Amino acid sequence: MDFNSVWAAMEECQRLNLTKSIGVSNFSCKKLTDILAIANIPPAVNQVEMNPMWQQKKLREFCRANGIFLTAYSPLGANGTFWGSDRVLECEVLKEIAKAKGKTAAQVSLRWIYEQGVGVIVKSFNGERMKQNLGIFDWSLDEDELKKIDELPQSRAVTGVAYTSKYGPFRTVEDIWDGEM
Repeated sequence: MDFNSVWAAMEECQRLNLTKSIGVSNFSCKKLTDILAIANIPPAVNQVEMNPMWQQKKLREFCRANGIFLTAYSPLGANGTFWGSDRVLECEVLKEIAKAKGKTAAQVSLRWIYEQGVGVIVKSFNGERMKQNLGIFDWSLDEDELKKIDELPQSRAVTGVAYTSKYGPFRTVEDIWDGEM
């Protein structure tokens, strides 16, 4: 894939006022560095998998330092048919924090992302869950709770295997994530 040409075309769309902002999804620090090296208009946003079980610490720091807003998809782990898991909602640490706060594990996960200064993409068609998702703004996590979350074992739910092919551009999972596993 010719990321440089695609990025140049996206910049042209912005210059023509066809879009207000341009951004990327699932870009590693390396891919962002490559784009920033040729960009006249830097990415406004990078949308990536992020939750307490995949905290993206290095990428968060990189994006913050380069003025790229990070947006989290799969904030609850995305337990789905093709990928994802229920490990976020079943995490004992998150459940314990939730019980102490009178909240749900989902709310703890969403609040943690919010406190990292990251945008959150939630997906629910259930009215009660939508209300719960909005119930993250009138409380906060304390230092001890943040430390417990910071120490959770880390792994991706979206491995990227489905996006690999011997015909490229990503022949291996390492090609997709640039070793940021």
